[in-house]
Amino acid sequence: MKKFLIVVDMQNDFVDGALGSHQAVEIIPAAVKKVKEFDGEIFVTYDTHFDDYLQTSEGKKLPVPHCIKGSHGWELNKDIKIALADKSFTEVEKHTFGSVKLPKLIEQAAGKEDLSIELIGLCTDICVVSNALVLKASFPEVPIIVDSACCAGVTNEKHEAALETMRSCQIDIL
Repeated sequence: MKKFLIVVDMQNDFVDGALGSHQAVEIIPAAVKKVKEFDGEIFVTYDTHFDDYLQTSEGKKLPVPHCIKGSHGWELNKDIKIALADKSFTEVEKHTFGSVKLPKLIEQAAGKEDLSIELIGLCTDICVVSNALVLKASFPEVPIIVDSACCAGVTNEKHEAALETMRSCQIDIL
């Protein structure tokens, strides 16, 4: 069985930057441990925006410029980057919450083998839940797992609500 780990948007702006939080900072050690110990293929998503962010649909609803490509905020958190240093991984830039490209890349990497997919990252209630649901829709018979100890939401309440939504959609929560 091929195992895949999806590291969702563990970028500086979501950890301790423009949209960072205490909860995001707190999960870094658990996420680092998960990445270091994971035996399988890793995909790393990057929330990616450009200088015109405030003119986009998302920017009009969330007027906080973040993850502008090439900026410090767009880069991976330094501890996550170090954990990935000895790993082979595929980077996936996405311009919205969920990546429609990610399932295609996983399907190519898996070939005909059975697979399982685990997600960690930020933010539970936006990009983690979006990618988990896209993956569940793409692979309805594949175990999709979210490690809640390696995720943080915008608030604790939204984190818990997103976990409950994923449980309702038959995504396994650790």
